[in-house]
Amino acid sequence: MSVKVDLDKLADALAGFSFGYLITVSDDFRAHTVAVEPVLVEGIFDVGQMGSSTRRNAAARPDVTVLWPPAEPGGYTLIVDGRAEVADRGLTVVPTRAVLHRRATSDSGATSPDGLHDCLPLK
Repeated sequence: MSVKVDLDKLADALAGFSFGYLITVSDDFRAHTVAVEPVLVEGIFDVGQMGSSTRRNAAARPDVTVLWPPAEPGGYTLIVDGRAEVADRGLTVVPTRAVLHRRATSDSGATSPDGLHDCLPLK
């Protein structure tokens, strides 16, 4: 299960995360993942300068994902889908959808037997 994040509240959701991963798709449709420290400026992520593979992938297939892993075990992962824009000054991502996601657990802390996920929208 995923919880949608209100894009207006995305800045608040980012407070607990230090770095993320930008995921693009290559010409052979394989995921290409790089560590990033995007900055949210007026609703758009400034990802900064990227390598040639990331820039090429984002230019050809601008639908990308930025994923911030949980700060601690059992915490939420922040997943933001967006549209990349490649420019001379670097790469930006305009968010289109965001969720906080984690694997569901029982009250004892064990993984939920039904395998469902615990996701929160930011609203």
